[in-house]
Amino acid sequence: MPALIVLFPIFGILALGYACYRICWVLRKPTGTKRMVRIAGHIADGAWAFLRAEYRVVALFVVSVALLLLLAGVTTDGLNPFTAVAFLVGALCSGLAGLVGMKVATRANVRCTEAARGGLGEALAVAFGGGSVIGLTVVGLGSLGLGGVLLLFGSLIGFEEEGVLDVMKIVTGFSFGASSIALFARVGGGIYTKAADVGADLVGKVEAGIPEDHSLNPATIADNVGDNVGDIAGMSADLFESYVGAILGAMVLGSVFVAVPEFRETGQGLGAVLLPLALASVGIFASIVGCLLVKVRKNGKPYRALNSGQLGAGALVLAGGILMPSLLLPENWACYGKLYSAAGVSISILLGLAAGLAIGFVTEYYTRCGSRPVTEIVRQSRTGAGTNVIAGIGLGMFSTAIPVLILASTILLAHHFAGLYGIAIAAVGMLSNTGIQLAVDAYGPIADNAGGIAEMGELPPEVRERTDQLDAVGNTTAAIGKGFAIGSAALTSLALFAAYTTACETASGVALKIELTDPSVVAALFCGAMLPFVLSAFAMRAVGRAAMAMIEEVRRQFREIPELNAALAVMARHGSSSVTDWPAEDRETFEAADGKAEYAKCVEISTESAIREMIRPALLAVTAPVIVGFLGGPAMLGGLLVGVTACGVVLALFQANAGGAWDNAKKMIEAGIDVDGEHLSKGGDAHRAAVVGDTVGDPFKDTSGPSLNILLKLMAIVALVIAPMIG
Repeated sequence: MPALIVLFPIFGILALGYACYRICWVLRKPTGTKRMVRIAGHIADGAWAFLRAEYRVVALFVVSVALLLLLAGVTTDGLNPFTAVAFLVGALCSGLAGLVGMKVATRANVRCTEAARGGLGEALAVAFGGGSVIGLTVVGLGSLGLGGVLLLFGSLIGFEEEGVLDVMKIVTGFSFGASSIALFARVGGGIYTKAADVGADLVGKVEAGIPEDHSLNPATIADNVGDNVGDIAGMSADLFESYVGAILGAMVLGSVFVAVPEFRETGQGLGAVLLPLALASVGIFASIVGCLLVKVRKNGKPYRALNSGQLGAGALVLAGGILMPSLLLPENWACYGKLYSAAGVSISILLGLAAGLAIGFVTEYYTRCGSRPVTEIVRQSRTGAGTNVIAGIGLGMFSTAIPVLILASTILLAHHFAGLYGIAIAAVGMLSNTGIQLAVDAYGPIADNAGGIAEMGELPPEVRERTDQLDAVGNTTAAIGKGFAIGSAALTSLALFAAYTTACETASGVALKIELTDPSVVAALFCGAMLPFVLSAFAMRAVGRAAMAMIEEVRRQFREIPELNAALAVMARHGSSSVTDWPAEDRETFEAADGKAEYAKCVEISTESAIREMIRPALLAVTAPVIVGFLGGPAMLGGLLVGVTACGVVLALFQANAGGAWDNAKKMIEAGIDVDGEHLSKGGDAHRAAVVGDTVGDPFKDTSGPSLNILLKLMAIVALVIAPMIG
C-alpha cells in the first residue's frame, strides 16, 4: 500500500485534532447574561429541530439509494456491491460535517456577542475560532473518510497498478454519498433561511417598522436559525462535496497513466493517482497555519486579519503545488499522443489556485458595499422598486462575464499544459485550501447571529456596532465564498465529466465521442441547459410559498397577541428614542411583551416547508442522468452533462452576484448615504425599494443559486457511478 494512502487519513486526523482544540477554546469563553443565553438557546433549539427533521428524510433517501446500489452491484457486472458501502460512508461524513458545524456555530454565537463587549479583536477571535472548527472539520472528515475508504478497499482488492481502476470504481460511491447530502442541505437550508428572512424583513422592518433582530419580531429566531442551516450546514456540505469530488476526479484521470512506460520505469506508476492526495494533505497543513495567522489588533481591521490567514495558506499551497509534481511524477511522459510534464502539472495547479482567488475578487467587486455597481443600484432605488430590481438583474447578468472568461482561460491553459488531467488537478489546486476558505466564510453567520443576540439582549449600542463591523466583513467573505463555491463546482464537475468519459472508454474499450452533429446529443444538451432553470424554479417557488405562510403567521401574532400589539404601538409613538427615556408606563408595556412572541411556530413553518419542498429537486438531480444514460447511452448522457454544466455555472453566478449586490445596496442605504446630493436613509422610499430588491435577491443568492453548484456535481458523479453499466 503506497505511503500517501496511509498519510492522507492521518492528515485528516490532524485537522480534526486542531478542530477539537479550537472547540475547547471557544467553549471556555463566557456566555454573557441569562437573557443572552436564553436567546441563544432558542436559536440552538430551532437549528436542531430543523436538522433532526431534515436528517430523518435524508436517512430514508440514503438507505434507499444504498440498497439500489447494492442490488445493482450484485446483479450486474458493471458495478461493485462495495460501492454501496462507500456511498454510506460518504453520506455519513458529509452529514457529520454539517452536524458539527451547526453545533459549533450555535454555541459560538453568544460567546462572540459577549466577547464584543470587550472589543472588536476579542469578538473576531471567537467568531473566527468557530469558523475554523467548521472549516477544519470539513477537510478533516473528507480526508479521513476518503482515505479510510481507499485504505479499506485498496487492502481488499489491491491498490497496485492492476487494481487501482477497480478501487476507483468503488470509491466513486463516497463522492455520490457526499453529493446527496449536499443537495438536501443546500436546497432545504436555503428554503428555510429565506422563508424566515423574508417574513422577518417584510412584516417586521417594512410594515411594523422595528429593527431586523428585535425580540418583538416572531420570525427573528427563525431568521437567526436560518443563518446556521443555510450558510453553515449548507456551505459545509457544498464544499465537502467539491473537495472530495475534485480529488476523486483527478485520481480517476491519473489512473490512465498507470500503464505508461515512463511511470513504470521510474517506479512512480501511481504518482498521478496519489498527487491529489498529496496536494490535499499540504492544503490541510496550510489551512491550520493560516488559521493561526488570523489575529487582529485592538484597533486593527478584521478584513486584513482574515486576508493574512488566506494569503499565508495560499503561499504554502503554492509551494506544495510547485514541489509535489516533481516528487511524484516523471519529468516528461507521453500518453495517447500527447506530451506531459511535471512542470505542466505544476502550472495547472497554480492556475486553479489563481482562478479561485480571481473569481473571489471579481465577486467582491460586484457585491461589496461602496463599489460602483452596488452604488448604481442604490442610485436607481430612488425611483422605486421596479428600477432597483432592473438594476440588480442587469448587474447580475453583466457580472457573469469576467468569471466565465477566467474559468474558460483556466480550462484552456490547464488542458494545454496537462490535458484533461490538468483540468482535474487545477480543481484540486483551487480546493486545496478549503479549510481556511470555509473558516473565513463560516465566521460570517456566527458574527451575524452575535449581532442578533446583541439586539435582542438589549446590550449597549457599541456592542451591536462591533458585531455589525464583523457582519459587514462577513457579507463580503460570504460573497467571495459563493464565487469560490461556484468556480470550484465548475472545475470539479468538469473533472468528474472527464473521469466519466474515461470510465466509459474503459468499460467499452472504445473512445467516447460526443458530437454536436448527433441529434440525440444536441437534444440532451438542450435538456441539460433547461435543468438549472427548473431547479431554480423549484427553489424560488418554494421560498415564495414558505414566505407567504411566514408573513401570515407574523401578522397574526402582531394582531392577536395583546402584549405585542401594545408594545408595537408604544414603539411607533416614541420612534427612535431610547427606551430608558420613555415614561415608566410605556417602559412597563414594552417590557411586558418580552418573550410573548411565539418563536417556535415560525421555526416550525420554515422547517416543514423546507423538508417538504426539498424532495423534488433532489429526485430531479439523481434521476435525470440515470434515465438519460440508460435510455440514450453514454454519448447522450455526455450531452446532458455539458448542457447542465455550461448553463448552471452562468446562472449560478448571475443569481449569487445579483443577490449579493441587492443585499449590500440595502445596507448602504440603512447606513445613510448621499447620492447626487440627496441623503438616503432607513425608512425612506429608497429604503423600501431596496428592501423589495433584497427580498428578490435573497432566494437568488442563498437558495436557488447555491443549489445549482450541487446539481452540476451530483449529476456528474451519478454519471460516473453508472458509467461501467452503460459504457
